[in-house]
Amino acid sequence: MMPLPETILAPLARALAAKGYETLTPVQSAIIEDETAGRDLLVSAQTGSGKTVAFGMAIAPTLLGDEDHFTSVGAPLALLIAPTRELALQVQRELEWLYAETGAKTASCVGGMDARTERRALERGAHIVVGTPGRLRDHITRGALDMSALRAVVLDEADEMLDLGFREDLEFILDAAPEDRRTLLFSATVPKPIAQLAKTFQRDALRISANNATEQHADIDYKLMLVPAAERENAIINTLLYFEAVNTIVFASTREGVKHLSARLHNRGFAVVTLSGELSQAERTNALQSMRDGRAHICVATDVAARGIDLPNLDLVIHADLPTNPDTLLHRSGRTGRAGRKGTCVIISPMHRRAVAQRILKTAKIDVSMMAPPSAEEIEARYRESILSNEMLSAPVAEEEAAFVAQLLERHAPEAIAAAYLRQQLAARPAPEDVSDVPVFDKPGDKDPRTREKFEGGTWFKVTVGRKHKAEPRWLLPMLCKAGNVTKTAIGSIRIFDTESLFEVAAQKADAFARSVEKNGSGERGVTIAPVDAPGERRAGPPPSQRRPAGPVERFDPDAPRPERADRKTRYGSSQLEADDFAPAAAGGWDPAGPGAPPAGAGAPPAADKPRAPKSKAPPVKDKGKPKWAGKADGAVGRLQGKAPKSKDHKPKRKPQV
Repeated sequence: MMPLPETILAPLARALAAKGYETLTPVQSAIIEDETAGRDLLVSAQTGSGKTVAFGMAIAPTLLGDEDHFTSVGAPLALLIAPTRELALQVQRELEWLYAETGAKTASCVGGMDARTERRALERGAHIVVGTPGRLRDHITRGALDMSALRAVVLDEADEMLDLGFREDLEFILDAAPEDRRTLLFSATVPKPIAQLAKTFQRDALRISANNATEQHADIDYKLMLVPAAERENAIINTLLYFEAVNTIVFASTREGVKHLSARLHNRGFAVVTLSGELSQAERTNALQSMRDGRAHICVATDVAARGIDLPNLDLVIHADLPTNPDTLLHRSGRTGRAGRKGTCVIISPMHRRAVAQRILKTAKIDVSMMAPPSAEEIEARYRESILSNEMLSAPVAEEEAAFVAQLLERHAPEAIAAAYLRQQLAARPAPEDVSDVPVFDKPGDKDPRTREKFEGGTWFKVTVGRKHKAEPRWLLPMLCKAGNVTKTAIGSIRIFDTESLFEVAAQKADAFARSVEKNGSGERGVTIAPVDAPGERRAGPPPSQRRPAGPVERFDPDAPRPERADRKTRYGSSQLEADDFAPAAAGGWDPAGPGAPPAGAGAPPAADKPRAPKSKAPPVKDKGKPKWAGKADGAVGRLQGKAPKSKDHKPKRKPQV
């Protein structure tokens, strides 16, 4: 940072001084050096570094020459291209106060606005035109935008325009511009596509890099907050209440996420607006204006919609959804900590996506500290401290207020007045949400501090579902956490038996778990949860020593020699049963202890009460791959196939004629 140099044109220097500028940012200082005069520039600078003022100062000598004021108005002298409507309109506002003393006229050409109004403004003449690629190309094609007098073309956020698919439009616009114009290309990074674009449309461009790796994120305090997935919105609400920022942007990944989160915040009493691609330009402009004039303090937005916008007093950025890559993280976070202001960025990540958050932060080379979700007690303590330190309490009593103050003190005691003031202040603030205690890591790379030691002396409970109910830990654990209003870190061992399961609850959470279960039940029909004295043992079924029958067990040996036929008959009995063998033992039939019975200790013969009928010796007949038994009547085969037998005189029925 350095004081305002004398090389800045006098009208612009006075405008900067009136705006409160005492020093310039690195990119602003680098762009007005003597070696940059009249040259094409390829500038890489971080978001929020004051690029708009930088290229405004850079093109001023090209547009004005030796003059301090514009003498006439006609075809545009400068064309500034931005990726989004909000950024284009923001650039126009910045240039209007910067060029106020020069008499410059500006015009905007952005999508979503009335094209006829824009054409009329171009017909009246403008010195500087700011627009988005698609709308500018449309005006050029229709002949409404005269490019013949251009002296400078500026591409702001060029990397974002290429990401959004505007390359063809940019090439069309640059081809239509005069060859002797200056081309200034600004980008947060300079990847290969940007370098190729610069090589094609710039002449001997001077490369300027204002990104300082050691100071890139010095003005932003990054915090990583790990929360259970189900409590993400509660953590967002408590974060907003804890910091009490003047203005905040909350980033969501999708339009549906923006609508859902903004509705939740609105219901909780926050002054919130939304910013997404589905809104009309008028709605987006009104939302930003509400943030600027103080009617709203929270903006829930998607990535593209909030690209490049600059809001006053924006102290806090919350990533409600994890960014997809490091560039998105930097562009989101760059909405705060702009032009020397300090800001805070909170990245809220579900516990199961902790590795993804760490990988993005590591790639972005960001120094981040861990932060636990603010609890209700912490927020209420800040509420009381804020009430005690309110500036209005230390302000002297005005003369017009003295009489009524005395009347209040006569009618009410000071304690009653103070209590009424306290109740009024607390009622005007949203109530905090309940969040679970989650492990806090010293650094993003630390391991999970949860250990088994916290379950020493824990309390055991039983739930009336077990292996017969197909109980598994993956669905038992969520049910137990919901029933006991605890997180999974409070649940220890889970032992599943046949008809019930036992589980352990951490000692510090056992009482609260029991009260919640007693009040709300298990949440499942027919399932109960109750405490037990000890974990117990597996009780289902007899012990292993009693599961096998007494006596020696004969095992089959495939390598043993096969016994002779006579020995097999003696050992196993004959398989040829006579008719009398089916009679009861009292009638002289088969007796388990009679001839042919197995030897003692071998157990009863299989299906002794239901002897098998002799098998048919008829060979199987194959028909369409399915075996059917021969030697049966046609009717029997038909019954096996589910069909009635057909007679020789059978004729198929005809369908009635309609």
